[in-house]
Amino acid sequence: MKEIARICGVSRGTVDRVVNNRGKVKPETEKRILETICQLGYTKSILGRALSVKRCAPVIGIIMCSEGNPFFNDVLAGFDHAEAELRQYDATVMRRTMLGHDVSRQLALIDELAPQISALVIQPINDPQVEGRISALRDRGVPTVTVNTDLAHSTRCCYVGSDYESGGATAAALLELLTQGHGCVGVIGGVPTLMGHVARLEGFCKRLAQCEGLHIVAVANSMDDPLRAYGETRAMLALHPEIDAMFVVAAGCNEVCRAIIDAGREHTVRVVAYDDVPTTREMMRRGIIKAVVCQQPFEQGYRALRAAFNMILSGEMVSDERIIMENQIKIRENIL
Repeated sequence: MKEIARICGVSRGTVDRVVNNRGKVKPETEKRILETICQLGYTKSILGRALSVKRCAPVIGIIMCSEGNPFFNDVLAGFDHAEAELRQYDATVMRRTMLGHDVSRQLALIDELAPQISALVIQPINDPQVEGRISALRDRGVPTVTVNTDLAHSTRCCYVGSDYESGGATAAALLELLTQGHGCVGVIGGVPTLMGHVARLEGFCKRLAQCEGLHIVAVANSMDDPLRAYGETRAMLALHPEIDAMFVVAAGCNEVCRAIIDAGREHTVRVVAYDDVPTTREMMRRGIIKAVVCQQPFEQGYRALRAAFNMILSGEMVSDERIIMENQIKIRENIL
């Protein structure tokens, strides 16, 4: 307790009152102490007592649109790591994954988990009904943490992920360097109902508009469907042979590159993409993808689950907290 007291700037007696729920501690001080206990990874003997006194058997639900997308393997690994840490506190994690971005499916998963959970971590689809479910959870005292993509106008408590607009702007700056500021750009977008994909494209377009010699000549959405990404790319290159640079906003990058190869354009089209996954690394080694913007998926999963647990522990639902992962750039020379 001495170390916790030192970090929080309080007396050991104050820490003892929080751990044993003896009251007479300001809510903000109690929250700070409980979060410090959690962050330091103190053993069940301390944190477990705090949870049991609060009569809290934490159950955290996770809903991810992750099936079929290798990017999310690292996000799920982050969940795994956090979940292993939380087992010592008797926390339970209930995971649900879905293929694609079907609103009705996501609503059904929320409804399934809602009666059982103390907090929710979700990669949300941008839909008023999903916002409504998040509001209903908050009204019941169940906090929601959005991960990887946000629902900023909802009543979610916290967002954990990258700054998408900044990431899109970074991709545009990379293309400017690769093309020396001159060229025709094709864009393969993602899913229009995911705010992260929308913000990423907006950031890209805003930054590219500052470069007079670069022009976007075509935009198509892959809907995170590999076959669609391939088909849209082939059609785009056939209709716009002047394209000499491409930005891949989301999933389907491998298929975009395959389409470029099959069109005989691998030596004339420079690609900037997202996410350090095995398929993008392969295409970087082949020289088709010139640079990748990475968003630290492991940290996203890990910190989202810990954020949800911290809110259960403190008993306080924050408003509009944002935990932003720094965008990273990888090129062929620094990939593993």
